[in-house]
Amino acid sequence: MFMRILFMLCLLTQTAKAQLTELTVEKIMRDPKWIGTSPSNIRWSVDSKTVYFNWNPDKNPGDSLYKITLNNFTPQKVTKAERLSLPTTGVYNNAYTKMVYDKDGDIFLLDIPSNKTTRITATVQRESNPYFSGDEKMVVFTAEQNIYTWNIATGAFSQVTDFRRGKKPSSPPESEQQKWLRQDQLAYIQVLRERKEKRDASDKHRKTEEPKRPKEIYLDDKNIGQQRLSPDGRYVTFVLTKSATAKNTIVPNYVTESGFTEDITARTKVGAPQNMQELYVYDIARDTVLQFKTDELPGIFEKPSYLNNKEESKDKKPQPRAVNYFGISWSPDGKQAVMQLRAQDNKDRWIVRVDVASAKLFPIDRQHDEAWIGGPGGFSLGWVNNQEIWFVSEESGYAHLYTFHTGTQVKRALTGGNYEVQQVMLSRDRKHFYLITNEVHPGEKHLYRLAVTGGKAERLTYLTGAHEPELSPDEKWIAFRYSYSNKPWELYLMENPPAGKPVKTEGKARQITQSLTDEFQSYPWRDPVVTTFKARDGADVYARLYKPAQPNGAAVIFVHGAGYLQNAHKWWSSYFREYMFHNLLADKGYTVLDIDYRASAGYGRDWRTAIYQHMGGKDLNDHVDGAAWLVKEHGIDPKRIGIYGGSYGGFITLMAMFTTPDVFAAGAALRPVTDWAHYNHPYTSNILNLPYTDSLAYAKSSPIYHAEGLKGALLICHGMIDVNVHFQDVVRLAQRLIELGKDNWELAVYPLEDHGFVEPSSWTDEYKRILRLFETHLR
Repeated sequence: MFMRILFMLCLLTQTAKAQLTELTVEKIMRDPKWIGTSPSNIRWSVDSKTVYFNWNPDKNPGDSLYKITLNNFTPQKVTKAERLSLPTTGVYNNAYTKMVYDKDGDIFLLDIPSNKTTRITATVQRESNPYFSGDEKMVVFTAEQNIYTWNIATGAFSQVTDFRRGKKPSSPPESEQQKWLRQDQLAYIQVLRERKEKRDASDKHRKTEEPKRPKEIYLDDKNIGQQRLSPDGRYVTFVLTKSATAKNTIVPNYVTESGFTEDITARTKVGAPQNMQELYVYDIARDTVLQFKTDELPGIFEKPSYLNNKEESKDKKPQPRAVNYFGISWSPDGKQAVMQLRAQDNKDRWIVRVDVASAKLFPIDRQHDEAWIGGPGGFSLGWVNNQEIWFVSEESGYAHLYTFHTGTQVKRALTGGNYEVQQVMLSRDRKHFYLITNEVHPGEKHLYRLAVTGGKAERLTYLTGAHEPELSPDEKWIAFRYSYSNKPWELYLMENPPAGKPVKTEGKARQITQSLTDEFQSYPWRDPVVTTFKARDGADVYARLYKPAQPNGAAVIFVHGAGYLQNAHKWWSSYFREYMFHNLLADKGYTVLDIDYRASAGYGRDWRTAIYQHMGGKDLNDHVDGAAWLVKEHGIDPKRIGIYGGSYGGFITLMAMFTTPDVFAAGAALRPVTDWAHYNHPYTSNILNLPYTDSLAYAKSSPIYHAEGLKGALLICHGMIDVNVHFQDVVRLAQRLIELGKDNWELAVYPLEDHGFVEPSSWTDEYKRILRLFETHLR
């Protein structure tokens, strides 16, 4: 009887533990395994019969590999032997009967019908980047910067290139004295003259009998990349990069195993010298190397418009702008090649035809943007057939799919409208594109199928939210991850309906995984309202709204990070901790607004570039307008509005507290950028150009220049080993606030955290401080 009572008590205790009756910071900031671990890294077996994915339903320290088959939809853990035998993602031949891939630094060939794997290399050096030759008789791969081939029939290896680091060895030139003495000796000493003639003849004969070796190509002080053998085996294209000499930053690490302060070498700062690239072709038959020139590219000599008022020396010869090269792509028949180039200032993107025989570039398409080139699919480029390429461009203001015929020179837009084509994949038979777009709603992602000739796309997914599809190699099945605003990602499987016979697949997709814990499911997580409000310029701003059952008259505005990121959507957010925190705030009566402000992803080119030359301008205005909307439409007290966010969100929080101090009573800036001149080059130079060529843009956009405006209560939190936004940023701002005599701010530091916190104790401490800030100043 006693044991039965004890068992019932244990059962009741476990049941009570599984219930999440009240949200607290301590509960929601635990190790995320308490939520359940979603499946990830979905991929198919090459025979299209098995779906593999990473998963952790048992709350183990790390994920394990699971699988389902088309005959058994119940997830099974993959054995170690099967896991080690699986191929990695590789390159198929044209018939899709063979696949070549690299794994653990070696090259393998898989014969798909027989499921036989041949190990091509087994060396201590690393071989990579395998693909088939144009006639598919050889496997081509790279090892120690050189190209090699392996004959499938004979197993013979051959070295195609001989790239060598450094300069070509050479003997010091002879002086006039040495030349005279040598000639004099040979003229008067017959034995010396006869020996030299014999030696020269022997050397000449030996060279005629030596097997032909690839040309020695010395790289000097440059690094080589993007080596590619042409399908006919005659040409090798490659890019040489000269590394710039730039000063790196140092991030001190104070809490270390050694007990000593240790330095972490980190990135450079914006405006540092950049690496320079050059494109070359090695003509094997002619044994020559030629460099491609960019002089004929349209606009290559045009300087960015923001520099038009800058005076330059009239005697200075115009120079083509520096460009970067991105992967040559050969047509299926191997007769034509195309490539993308981007100006280093990122104002231009060119697609060019690459003529390897003449080492010339012929422009196909130019996309110019006075702000910066970007958007989804910006690097997408491929061949539809032997004469037609496809690519994605923001030419219309939104990312859309285009084709260009190299014969007729005709460019066509296959999609159009106020939505974005975010991913593109060409079907195996080259008759259809598979697209992921947000045509239904900016906050949804769906899969479509579109004929390569254009027309109306067939919608293949219908669940409200986002889909991350992975088609089987035979394209008969679609495995996908799906999530909704309050439902984390799960794995689903559905048949791919026949082309030309659109079938509404809602209800036909089968859910494979159940990842959520009972404890997580015991709480009624809110489905935030995805809505819009009007900004001062008339634009519709999308936002997530969390409504409390019993409003307390106060509101909190959350600012997502990254700048170019989307969070006012209908799928499970990467900001899942913040999502749970917003539920906690709503439980306490706060109205929470989460805005896709100017520069957020998902809304086209003009939205993306609206912050050009002024971060903290229109993007901050959207938050101020959101606050006004909360006051007008939701009865919020204008004196009780708070704001918080991390990274770019922390930056906006600082700009809000410094430049619009009467709008926000309290703000929490987490790992914020305080001075853009101290951030990285790729991101910052796109938006603000360079500090020494556009200093006004940096002054307008950097919080440290506006700190005197602080009135409300400010909390700053920062990891001390942050190698992205450096801890130095907040140290400099702290000194500025001290000098200004501000006393309504505090700084919390986290000695063992980088930009993205990993320790539950750090997350808990940070968000307890944020909650206390709002409870103290907004209640």
